[in-house]
Amino acid sequence: MDFFRLLNYSSLIVSLVVFSLSCSVKPKKSDYANLVNPLIGTAPSTTVSALQHGEDEKENNAQVVPYVTVPFGMTNWTPQTKATEAKCIAPYYYTDTKISGFRGSHWLSGSCVQDYGSMTIMSISGKLKCQADDRASHFSHDTEKASPYNYHVTLADYAIDVNMTATKRCGLFQFTFENSGEAHIIVNPNSDEGEGFVQINADKNEITGYNPVHKIYQGWGEKTGFSGYFVVQLSKKSGRFGVYQNEKILAGNTQISNQENIGAYISFMVEKGETIEAKIGTSFTSIEQARKNLQAETKGVDFAQAKDNLKETWENLLSKVKVEGTNADAKVKFYTAMYHSYLQPRTFNDVDGTYVSFNGGTQLKSSGNQDYFTDFSMWDIYRSSLPLFNLLTPETNGQMMKSLFAMAEQGGWLPIFPCWNSYTSAMIGDHAIAAIADTYLKNNIEISDKEYQYLLQNAFHSPDNHTDYVNGKGRRALESYLKYGYVPLEDEVKESFHKGEQVSRTLEYAFDDFALSQIAAKRGDTLHANLLKKRALNYKNVFSETDSCVRGRFADGTFTKDFDKFVRKPYITEGTPYQYTWYVPQDIKGLMNLMGGENGFNANLDRFHAAGQYWHGNEPGHQIPFLYNYSGQSWKTQELVTKIMETEYSNAVGGLSGNDDAGQMSAWYVFAALGFYPVAPSVPQYVISGPHFDKITLSLGNGKKLIINAKGASSGNNYIQKLSFNGVEYDKTYLDHFSVMNGGKLNFKMGSQPNKTWGNAQENRPFSLSNH
Repeated sequence: MDFFRLLNYSSLIVSLVVFSLSCSVKPKKSDYANLVNPLIGTAPSTTVSALQHGEDEKENNAQVVPYVTVPFGMTNWTPQTKATEAKCIAPYYYTDTKISGFRGSHWLSGSCVQDYGSMTIMSISGKLKCQADDRASHFSHDTEKASPYNYHVTLADYAIDVNMTATKRCGLFQFTFENSGEAHIIVNPNSDEGEGFVQINADKNEITGYNPVHKIYQGWGEKTGFSGYFVVQLSKKSGRFGVYQNEKILAGNTQISNQENIGAYISFMVEKGETIEAKIGTSFTSIEQARKNLQAETKGVDFAQAKDNLKETWENLLSKVKVEGTNADAKVKFYTAMYHSYLQPRTFNDVDGTYVSFNGGTQLKSSGNQDYFTDFSMWDIYRSSLPLFNLLTPETNGQMMKSLFAMAEQGGWLPIFPCWNSYTSAMIGDHAIAAIADTYLKNNIEISDKEYQYLLQNAFHSPDNHTDYVNGKGRRALESYLKYGYVPLEDEVKESFHKGEQVSRTLEYAFDDFALSQIAAKRGDTLHANLLKKRALNYKNVFSETDSCVRGRFADGTFTKDFDKFVRKPYITEGTPYQYTWYVPQDIKGLMNLMGGENGFNANLDRFHAAGQYWHGNEPGHQIPFLYNYSGQSWKTQELVTKIMETEYSNAVGGLSGNDDAGQMSAWYVFAALGFYPVAPSVPQYVISGPHFDKITLSLGNGKKLIINAKGASSGNNYIQKLSFNGVEYDKTYLDHFSVMNGGKLNFKMGSQPNKTWGNAQENRPFSLSNH
């Protein structure tokens, strides 16, 4: 089956050769945005581990779309090939052949959730056809040009050229008609629930509307209490307009609401070569706020200026990391990965700071002169996406953490996985704690006494009101975790989207407890620091020494007989017991001891890789390639990271090995290319794997620069021979965050063969709790 899937997509890869080559041209100075290829990952993955471990197309799709947007934009703009907001269906797939519109989207990039509050605009010529499937036009990837700041395509069925650009909350469009005659602009809210509203104001040449937002995971389709609002302003006036519902066209009517498949249209007579422009403002607060956002961000700004402004925004971000080397394709992969890393979380407030309060509240709040963010795919992004922001854009990351505390203030509990500006317990763990800890331990935020209490509440208490618990407040299965030191198999964790998964929950809670102990220790709260450090060792309670692997355990202490470490089990999250065994980022030394010491650990890890168990397409294993640094064989880490970068990432449309999950998959690549990785967020260290460019210049968030020299790294010399930091020989296999932030020079001597002695001494290894 895998072979035929490869055959099915081989033609797609071939079709991108020309595109990849065009992107491989060495950029002129400050032209990093043109190295980004947003089409990477828009088709099913063709990587080795995806085909081996992914269970279905949802797991084997990166689920990214070619967004035109600012970093962390409120609304992201994409061509639409799927006209639905259904779960796990992205708005765009490269393998589709028709475009039915251009969407103002709130799809969580790289995810398997759902779009929400979105709207679509479409231009057609000839006969009026309003429904998405009817109006959809064929298009060719030959006319498709995607970048972070502009998307262009020709709608072949209508001979219309479309250009799209964006601001933080607005989209700007040019529809150029190659033929004269009748043309139409169609606008619709993308409600799958038969809801929404759309209205035409012919005097203002405006179409307005909204699309009520529904949530999944907690609430199971209930309304969130807010909508996606939009205001469309067209450059050409017309007296011919109407609304529609399904196939019924109501010419001359100005509004329609709360029916299935509704929308509005305005019709024109156009000349050959004529361009109609559209500006679209969006908001989660009201139509009037959408209009204010449009006014603030686009008044006096034409399409060309907006496009230039957006390109400059991306240039300023991407140029924070300047890579140099002989491998041009690697630069495309690198800057595309940076682009994907910086799409989410989402700005939720209007330009004046207004936003709808968290978790269904009706009160309007103000974020002041900072932004308020939502859509935290927290199970994924705490691992390396948020640490990347702490390195390059710490001020923005600090605002994100303060947004989490604002949610706690408004809802009473720190959220687990906040999406749709609502509580959810979509995934396991309590990783807002880990994200906040990483930011706090790196001195990028302060934590007030009240905020600290929200952190402790998540770790030590559950809601008194069971309805609150069902709706996503508090850790799942905390009571049994505290009672037994692990989540026993008898606790089926029914009040969660992901039920069961008891072993994985235990492992991830142990890490979150460690992260919170780091906060407590820094604050001088030795009581909680000590309690939480003990709980950080709870991973041992689900480890079977007989199997040298984690295994499901009952409340009486016995292990389940339902065990095959190579096969997925219901007590493991999206993987096998063997894959989750290595998730002890806070205490690799302790895990090593459970496996019989260094030799046993290395032999077991070797067997794991030899069995093909490493699955890069899912996040819990992302730290595994770096673990040899803890066991005296750092050269194997250098070898593994190089192999993964080469086999699990490419410039083809199937070039990501699984769901990108709000940029986590991509952020892994960014760190790997830099040559170091944050294995245990909240520990201010990075585990070294070796750079993959000859020279890298990092413009850090504090204004200082770190220059990384690694001659030959871009041409295959990927083994570290020796290292110096600011002229002093450096044998540690990790970097201290604060030393990195002080800037200076890291000089790597690289080679084609491993140096099996570099960094192997015990004192040169990264942090493990058992050593402290």
